Amino acid sequence: MADAAELKREAAREALGEVRDGMRLGIGSGSTAEAFVKLLGEQVASGLKVIGVPTSSRTAALCEEVGVSLTTLDETPELDLTIDGADETDGDLRLVKGGGGALLREKIVAAASRRMIVIADESKLVDALGAFPLPIEVNGFGLTATVLAIEKVAAAQGLAGTIMLRKRGEEPFITDGGHLILDASFGLIRDPEALSVALHAVPGVVEHGLFIGLAQELILAGPSGVRRIGR
Repeated sequence: MADAAELKREAAREALGEVRDGMRLGIGSGSTAEAFVKLLGEQVASGLKVIGVPTSSRTAALCEEVGVSLTTLDETPELDLTIDGADETDGDLRLVKGGGGALLREKIVAAASRRMIVIADESKLVDALGAFPLPIEVNGFGLTATVLAIEKVAAAQGLAGTIMLRKRGEEPFITDGGHLILDASFGLIRDPEALSVALHAVPGVVEHGLFIGLAQELILAGPSGVRRIGR
């Protein structure tokens, strides 16, 4: 049986087949996206010409290391394709993202793309979202009030659970955008669309890790091979 790292490479390799010469790419963050960047770098070294918008400083550094040319959304505001991973995905192409803390930039890049393909090993496919804690990016000002507001939103949705401030060591984790991350262990999310709308209405919430209506296709790798879900 292939290990998780090999499955990620297989999903990334399948997605690489969707990349065409001259494309403007959104390039995601996380271990599966990093597998894609390394494979992309090999193709660039062989003559493929693309330009990428990275969703995190870590992805940017890896792209530069393997020779993938970079741009910004200000310079290139419309992208052809985004390739990114997910922490969870259901069969309806709804995602939970943000385990690595780049969810705001990931969502901005995905929304600027004509198409988004999600790559993952098949363990990320779930019947319903919620086993993975939902990352919520928040402003540091008024943090306690924001947490209370999120708890009220959750209760109105029939959800409850621990909301923890993400830390790096003893200090709060700071996103590339200078914000904080709350990890909300809500459990089963029965209505992701309603929760998304309700969280966006909380003033202290910058963005959340529910990606709905952004992905067009899932590429999932498992011991029996690669399968594709979506349109």
